[in-house]
Amino acid sequence: MNTVTIAPSLAANHCIGRQERPRRCGTAWQWTLVLMAPLAGVGLVHQLPRLPSWTEWAGCWAAVVVLAGLGVRLQSWCLMLVASAIVGFIWCAARAQGRMAEVLDPRLEGVTVAVSGLVDSLPQRIYGAGGTEGWRFEYSLLPTLESAQAPPRLPPRVLLSCYAMPDPPRVGERWSFQVKWRRPNGLMNPHGGDTALWLMSQDIPAVATCSSKGQQRESEGAPWRIDAWRQQFRDAIEREVDDPRGAGVLAALSLGDQGALSPSDWALYRDTGVAHLLSVSGMHVTMFAWVVGGAAGWCWRRSTRLCLAWPAPRAALWLGTAAAGLYALFSGWGVPAQRTFGLLLILALLRQCRASWPWSMSLTVAALVVTLVDPWALTQPGYWLSFGAVALLMASGGMTPLASGATGWRAAWLAGWQSQWVITVGLAPLTLLLFQQLSLVGLVANVVAIPLVSYAITPLALLGIVAPPLWTLGAWLASGLNQWLEWLNQADGAVWYLPWAPGWAHVLALMGGAAVAQPWPWALRLAAVGLCVPMFWPVTHRPAPGEAELRLPDVGQGSAALIRTRHYTLVFDSGPAWGPDADAGDRVLLPLLRGLGERRIDLLMVSHADQDHAGGTERLLRGIPVTHRLGAVPGGQPCVRGQRWEWDGVRFDVLWPPEGQAADLKRNASSCVLRVDANGHRVLLTGDIEAAQEARLLALEGPGAERTQGAPGGLATDVLVVPHHGSRTSSTAGFVAAALPAVAAIQSGYLNRFGHPREDVVARYRQVGAKLITSVDCGAWVWRSDEAGREAWQGCERAVRRRYWRVDRISR
Repeated sequence: MNTVTIAPSLAANHCIGRQERPRRCGTAWQWTLVLMAPLAGVGLVHQLPRLPSWTEWAGCWAAVVVLAGLGVRLQSWCLMLVASAIVGFIWCAARAQGRMAEVLDPRLEGVTVAVSGLVDSLPQRIYGAGGTEGWRFEYSLLPTLESAQAPPRLPPRVLLSCYAMPDPPRVGERWSFQVKWRRPNGLMNPHGGDTALWLMSQDIPAVATCSSKGQQRESEGAPWRIDAWRQQFRDAIEREVDDPRGAGVLAALSLGDQGALSPSDWALYRDTGVAHLLSVSGMHVTMFAWVVGGAAGWCWRRSTRLCLAWPAPRAALWLGTAAAGLYALFSGWGVPAQRTFGLLLILALLRQCRASWPWSMSLTVAALVVTLVDPWALTQPGYWLSFGAVALLMASGGMTPLASGATGWRAAWLAGWQSQWVITVGLAPLTLLLFQQLSLVGLVANVVAIPLVSYAITPLALLGIVAPPLWTLGAWLASGLNQWLEWLNQADGAVWYLPWAPGWAHVLALMGGAAVAQPWPWALRLAAVGLCVPMFWPVTHRPAPGEAELRLPDVGQGSAALIRTRHYTLVFDSGPAWGPDADAGDRVLLPLLRGLGERRIDLLMVSHADQDHAGGTERLLRGIPVTHRLGAVPGGQPCVRGQRWEWDGVRFDVLWPPEGQAADLKRNASSCVLRVDANGHRVLLTGDIEAAQEARLLALEGPGAERTQGAPGGLATDVLVVPHHGSRTSSTAGFVAAALPAVAAIQSGYLNRFGHPREDVVARYRQVGAKLITSVDCGAWVWRSDEAGREAWQGCERAVRRRYWRVDRISR
C-alpha cells in the first residue's frame, strides 16, 4: 500500500488541491489544527466532574453558531478552531449522557433477578480466588413484558461473570440466569486504572455475577456471527496446540483475543517492551492488506475482461483495503486496527481522486473518525501509542528508505532499525506517562521479536485457519520467543521504574522525546534531551523529620497500609489475593511504591496470615527489596508486645499480641497491632482483632495500667484503622470510647458479602465524633501528621479525581 505523500512545503499557503486565494484558504497545518480541535473538546469532557446542564448546553450551541458564523465571515481559522473544539465537546457530552442514562438503577444493586438473554461477546476464561474456573462475557438481555413495565428497568447489557457452568458458553447462545447486579465500580488509587471508565468505554452499564442455580441454555447461537467464527477458531487453536502459552499467542495475533494471554505473560511482554506486537497492530493489518492486494492484482492481470472493466492497480488497492477492514473486524476492532484501516481507506480515496494531502491531515482525519465513532478511545493507552508511533515515523521520514546507499535486504534492515529507534526514543516519555515504567532491554528484544512475530508467527497464526498444522509451528516459535524474553528479563535493571512527575514535566518530556526522534542536527536533539530531565528525575516528596505519612490504598475487601517517615518506609499488610495471577501486592502496592519513588521496604509487617491481609506478600517480596520482616511474613520474626523502634523522630510500638501467647490465639486474635506516634499525632493499626483482644488492650493500655520501659500509654489516637473492616465482632463501645479517634478509616470491598462495615459499628464511631473514611466511598486515602487539622475527605483519591461517570459518595 502507498504511504502518505508529504507535501514539499507544509508552511506554504495553499488550499487543498489548489493554489489560488491563499489567505482565504489557510495552510495545511491550519486545517490540521482545525480538524484536531474536536479531539480537545472530547478530551475535556472526560475531565468533567459532571455533565453539562441544559443551560450550559444552550450556551455551547450558541457559541458554536456565533463563532462559526464569524469564522466564515472573517475568514478566521482561529475562530473556526474554537468552534470545532466546542462541536467535539457537544458530541462527546451527548454520547456520555446517553450512556449514563443506561447505567444500572441504584435500587437494583445487590438484588438477584432472573433474566434471559444472549451471549454477546467472546467468552473469556477467568479464575476465582480458590482457583474455580469461570467465564466472563457480555450478556444482552432480552426484553420482557415485566421488565418493560415495572421500574426500575434492567440495563440492556451487562458484563456477566459465571462460575461452575454446566457447559462453556458460546457466542449467540440464549441462556437464562439468576444474576446479582452491581453498578460499574472499581478500585481507585493514585495514577491507577479506572474500571468504571473502562466499562463505560465498552458501553457496559452494569456488571453482575450469576448464581450456580438456574443456569440453563435455552437455544443455540447463530453460526454466521463474526464473534462465533472467532470462538470456533479459538477452540480449534486450543485443540491443535498443546502449549497453552503458545495457543494464547496465536489467538491474540489472529483473533485479537488478548484475554487468551495470562496476566503473567502480559507482564513479561510489557517488561521487555514487546507488548505492542502481541496485539493486532497496524503492522499486521498493513501486511495483510499488502499480501491480499498483491495477490489480487496478480490474479486480476490474468483476465483481460477484468482489466478492461477495472484497472488492476485500482482493483488491488481496494481489495487490499477491504481485506484490511475485514481483518480488523475479525480481530476484535481494536484501536490500532481502526487507525490503520482508517489511514488505508483515506489513502485509497485520495489515490482514487488523484489528490495529495500532507501526512498530518491524513493522520488527523483518521484520528478524528476513530474518536467520533468512539469518544472513549481517547482514554485508552493504545490510542496514544498507536497514533503517536505513526506520527513520529511520518514526521521523521522513518517510513521511507534510508539515504545511506544501502540496497536490497540491507536497506530494509536499516530502515526497520531506524523505525524501531524512532519509536523507542520518541515514545519513551509517553510510555513512562502511561505505564510508569520503561523497558531498558526493549530495543534488543524487539530486534528479534519484530521480524519473528511480524513475518513468521503472525502469518502462521492466520494461515493456520486454513491449514491447522501450521499452528504447531507457530506455537513452537512463540515458545522460543518467550524463552528469549524471559532470559532478557532476568537482567538487572531490565525495567526502569520512575516516580510520578508533575503535569508540566510530562508536557516538556513529550515535546523532548518527539524532538529527539526527528532527523535534525544533533545539537538540537541533544538540547531536546534537557526537556526530559524533569520527568526522568522528578523531585519526590517525603515527610519532614519527626513527621509521618499514612497511606491507605484501595485494595477492596482487604487491608494494606503504607507509613513513611523522612528516610524509612513501612508496609503494614499486603492486601488480598483475587486469583492465581492477581493480588493487591502486584496490582496496587508495587505501582504505588514505585510511583512514590520507593526503592525498598524497610519493614514489611503483616498482621496475620488471612488472605485478605497477606495475599500480596509474595509479589511484594519478589518485586522490591525488603530489609526487615515482622509478623506473618515468610522468614519474619513474630510480633510481640513491647517491640519498639524510632525512625526519624517517629516512634513505633507493637501493642499486640502479648509475648508467648500468639501461638495459642486464633488467626484473627493473633493480629499485630501497631501504634505510630509522630509529633504528638497518633495512628493505630489494628488488623483483625476482635472484642476479646480489644478488652485486653484496654486493660493493658487503659488508665492505671502498668507501663513498660517508659512506653507512652493510652489508646487515644488521631487515626484509627478500624478493626476487622468494621465487623460486628469488633469495635466495642469501650474500645471506641478509649481510642476516641478523630478519623476512623475502614478498608472494605464494594458490596462485599460480609456486609462490612456494619451499621451499628459505624454508628458507634459517629457517636464519639469521628470522621468516617471508607475505601468504598473515598478510594485511596492519605493522611499526614503535619496536616492533621485538614478535612479528612481532602485526602480521598475520589475527591481528587472526580469524574461524571463515578457516584460521589464522599461525606464533606
